[in-house]
Amino acid sequence: MSANAPGPTTAGTPLRRQLAGTGSGRPTALDALREAQRMFQAGQRVDMQSLARKLGVDRATLYRWVGSREQLLAEVLWNLMAKTVQRLRAASGDGRRPTAADIVTGAATATMTNLGMQRFLEREGDLALRLLTTKASEFQHRFVRLIAEVLDADRRNGHLHSAVPAADLPYVLVRIMESYIYLSLITGDEPDAARASSVIHALLPGH
Repeated sequence: MSANAPGPTTAGTPLRRQLAGTGSGRPTALDALREAQRMFQAGQRVDMQSLARKLGVDRATLYRWVGSREQLLAEVLWNLMAKTVQRLRAASGDGRRPTAADIVTGAATATMTNLGMQRFLEREGDLALRLLTTKASEFQHRFVRLIAEVLDADRRNGHLHSAVPAADLPYVLVRIMESYIYLSLITGDEPDAARASSVIHALLPGH
């Protein structure tokens, strides 16, 4: 996730009090997201009734906080992907900064090997594809934009070399990632990080 820095907040807001550790201790929408993410990462189904019970609130409050279950899942998925990309961008190996090819390949591999994602695809594959690859949620739009930021950084450093037009490259890379991450749902084959890496590096030569 290329997490954006938090904007200015008013000193007396609940968010500021929570960040300062002086809040009322009552659960918040942020707690709902964190608990849903914990459930997802553990390979559990994100169930709204169980989540509300865990937080000690009624379901109406939970839905008011996060919208529908699909909206919450989309936010959980985006949060995990964005944090993964942020971690990859900050990493360094052999004394060099990671390139776009490193980051895109790393994101694909991390997604394929994530237990929560594996269980989600097994249990709710159709829903996963709808949330992650269509306009049913903002996930893909946000992901394409994030990959564009990664490519722009490579371009500024003079490392980006690709025959694919710059305007199309972020979308093409995301679609390539999806093709290999969700291979089991598309063709029945197992996800293959090595094949994904080979194609990604072919699209981003010179790395």
